[in-house]
Amino acid sequence: MARSPPRWRPSSQANASIVTTETLTLRSLRATAVSVPMKRPLGTSAQKIDRAALLLVDLETDQDVGGRGYAFCYLASIARGLVPVVAELGAALAGLPLVPMDLAQRMARHFRLPGLVGPLAMVASSVDTAAWDALATAADLPLATFLGSEPRPIQAYNSNGLGLMAPDAAADEAEALLEGGFQAVKLRLGRADFDHDLATVRAVRHRLPDRVRLMVDFNQTLSFADAMRYCLRLDGEGVTWIEEPIRHDDYPHMALLAQATATPIQIGENFAGLPPMAAALAAGASDYVMLDLDRIGGVTGWRSAAGLAAAYHREVSSHLFPEVSAHLMAATPGCHWLEYVDWAVPILQEPLKIVDGMAIVPSGLGNGLRWDAAAVAKFRLD
Repeated sequence: MARSPPRWRPSSQANASIVTTETLTLRSLRATAVSVPMKRPLGTSAQKIDRAALLLVDLETDQDVGGRGYAFCYLASIARGLVPVVAELGAALAGLPLVPMDLAQRMARHFRLPGLVGPLAMVASSVDTAAWDALATAADLPLATFLGSEPRPIQAYNSNGLGLMAPDAAADEAEALLEGGFQAVKLRLGRADFDHDLATVRAVRHRLPDRVRLMVDFNQTLSFADAMRYCLRLDGEGVTWIEEPIRHDDYPHMALLAQATATPIQIGENFAGLPPMAAALAAGASDYVMLDLDRIGGVTGWRSAAGLAAAYHREVSSHLFPEVSAHLMAATPGCHWLEYVDWAVPILQEPLKIVDGMAIVPSGLGNGLRWDAAAVAKFRLD
């Protein structure tokens, strides 16, 4: 039997004259692809990125309550290609009650033949995020409160820039990234010569105050044999965690690294839903976990993943999407670090605020995503 759809009712006298208790039903989905210039280009061992290709998703209901989400598509061609996919999905979902679990199942059936992976998973997650935004807005609540928590400051690390660059340049950029009171930054590693990586770590660590945390990310560059040597050499260098030193889904070898190193191992941004996360946790593949809103299944997937992490006593950090992730982190047991990037700032009316290194979860309605129409038009991909 189908689950009863959510009911919404006004929480104030002002709204009471506008609408009575009704069921939220999905009317339409619309997507817009944009390419936003990055203030600080990101150079990793895989490629250099200087523009953020985003897919902006707008959900409308028959009750004129809207919701928003976005996907980070890495390539402009992917963002463009997903626009008609969202339109087709919207036609398939139109008229359905706005029940996230039921919508997730319908989207899984819709994409069953091509497979709900990669860019199609990004679409489903963005729609799910927009649905939760609409539900929280209809309830007259911030998303964090709607999820059972409340808006509160979340410790954030600055993950802008700090790609593969010379040691002195990395030290300069790391120092600049402390603006806004950040107490933690992330440095990318993965050069062909690890001695250059180590020299950069030492230059950055020497320049930063002792109180500032330094995370490092190999972006899956190393072989297991190299990782066993290099990660051990990072012990004692003042590093908070080592992120994805080897292939992200090599959980047996990742577990051996976690056992061998004193520095904690961080993985999780590539968990494509719950099964790989469950396998990683069962293998003891990392000391911490990191959830990516696009890959884990939107807000619905995140809630399940947060519970799984709690069952294994793992602290949870976020990957990208700081505006929505801040709400989710506030409602996550074992909330650890929010990854802050400013890639969506140019197209937002009200970007996420950072005060003294803390992300201030917005107290407005929903997840806080509101597009700047002029900026969207400027950066739109045709």
